[in-house]
Amino acid sequence: MNDNLKASARTLSEALPFMQRYAGAIVVVKLGGHVLGNEAALTNFARDIVLLRQVGVNPVVVHGGAPMINAMLDRLSISSRVIDGIRVTDEHTIQIVEMVLSGSVNKQIVSAIGRQGGKAVGLSGKDARLIICRQTDTSLGFVGTPEVVDSSILCALFDDNIIPVIAPIGLGEDGETYNVNGDTAAGAVAAALKADRLLLLTDVVGVRDANGELLSDLTTAEIATLTSSGVILGGMIPKTETALNAIDHGVRAVAILDGRVPNAVLLELFTEEGAGTLIRSDCERERK
Repeated sequence: MNDNLKASARTLSEALPFMQRYAGAIVVVKLGGHVLGNEAALTNFARDIVLLRQVGVNPVVVHGGAPMINAMLDRLSISSRVIDGIRVTDEHTIQIVEMVLSGSVNKQIVSAIGRQGGKAVGLSGKDARLIICRQTDTSLGFVGTPEVVDSSILCALFDDNIIPVIAPIGLGEDGETYNVNGDTAAGAVAAALKADRLLLLTDVVGVRDANGELLSDLTTAEIATLTSSGVILGGMIPKTETALNAIDHGVRAVAILDGRVPNAVLLELFTEEGAGTLIRSDCERERK
């Protein structure tokens, strides 16, 4: 047996306890647009999600698609403003956002999972009133904050071994369509399901300290300290806020990791080292 085969066998053997630990668990994965524009990366991601399902994990994919929305808006000569990372969404923009996210992007992911042998169903938060929202701020237009997520819909899909793929489009009580931040939607879905893990796949390795070194294991209290001291800033703030809110509402732990790394999901779940920054409560870390 050559060295590569031996290494592969050893890796599978080391992964077994982690596979057993996550059997039956719910894992919500937020997929960002950085993967969607790369066919090889999307194929790799889809293969990882199918493998999770095959070893008994219940994965849920919540996706973004900002680059694709921007491209369509540019093509249609529709201007769009962003305030503090949130797209101002007027009545024209929301139509484009829904078309891109619920249409082409969502079906691209569903198809990729299908090509790897998985069964996936594409949904938006409007389907079966999955995600009910309130308007976040009138100055932002049709931007919504999730208030209710009907987890029974997703659990029914789990029972049939189907992987839900969710576009972050919400429904208001008044019937309006709302654009929801992808991380926020993923956090709300994870909280409703009391997920074991929420994985936020992004384009950075995770949370770094003041010297730029990766912090691989943090508690919610440590996140608060790093934020107040200015170490966590910019685009990482909304991700850590999503993590804190999800944990506060029953998610066991949240990981922020670089989705561009091949097999990032598997490395995070099935290896001792993980692949990014794991965030959990103090008592959860003590349980380990």
